Amino acid sequence: RWWRRRRAQDKPTTLIKFCENSWRCIYYTYSFIFGCIVMWDKSWLWDIKQCWYGYPHQSVTNDIWWYYMISMAFYWSLTLSQFVDVKRKDFWQMFTHHMITILLMALSWVCNLHRVGSLVLLVHDCADIFLEAAKITKYAQYQKVCDTIFAVFTVVWIVTRLILYPRVIYSSSVEAPSILPMFPAYYIFNTLLIMLLVLHIGWTYLIMQIAIKAIKSGQMEGDVRSSSSDDLSDSSENARPIVASNGGTPKKQPPQSPGQN
Repeated sequence: RWWRRRRAQDKPTTLIKFCENSWRCIYYTYSFIFGCIVMWDKSWLWDIKQCWYGYPHQSVTNDIWWYYMISMAFYWSLTLSQFVDVKRKDFWQMFTHHMITILLMALSWVCNLHRVGSLVLLVHDCADIFLEAAKITKYAQYQKVCDTIFAVFTVVWIVTRLILYPRVIYSSSVEAPSILPMFPAYYIFNTLLIMLLVLHIGWTYLIMQIAIKAIKSGQMEGDVRSSSSDDLSDSSENARPIVASNGGTPKKQPPQSPGQN
């Protein structure tokens, strides 16, 4: 009993989770827009083979430098803040994801593989915008908006993480060896890219589970990254309002007898 009370006290409030997802949504939105502006005139955005031509004599422009440094700082902040933010069920999966991402960015920067690294960053930011937005609308009790955004997120996730991203891996695994000489760091870099894809496949399985449940029930009833003690949908509460109009927790009303109707 004491342990249950203690866990209930430590459970993060809806406001805390709302704020946490809001700032992430804002960052991913601005990062993706900035990435599109930076990459729009880059030849390797439209032809991935351009990532390998002329290597290693590829200069780093100021906009790419800023794009990399801002993204690196953000992923370091995510890695460190994981230990104080809302605890998630996939804590170690996300920690592994962040560490692989940081290693990829550091290795690509040191080895001057910034062209393919910038493509990976751009592909990854897009879907996260809709994931965080879906959580925000769920916490705000806008269920229909949440369902719509989650549907968009599912499509964007599959396109970016399971179609476009594997295309980058194909280029680094098949096209690159025929264009430039291989070196030890390249194999490490490519292995990290594949490890990231494995994580994507695992998360896609979870996303599809939630999508199937949503279709059956008529609303989204889960969260790809729900907290360890509480699902985003608060399914145990049967979708009751989280906070009453007076700021308190609504009480469960006893069922009325037929004579009271």
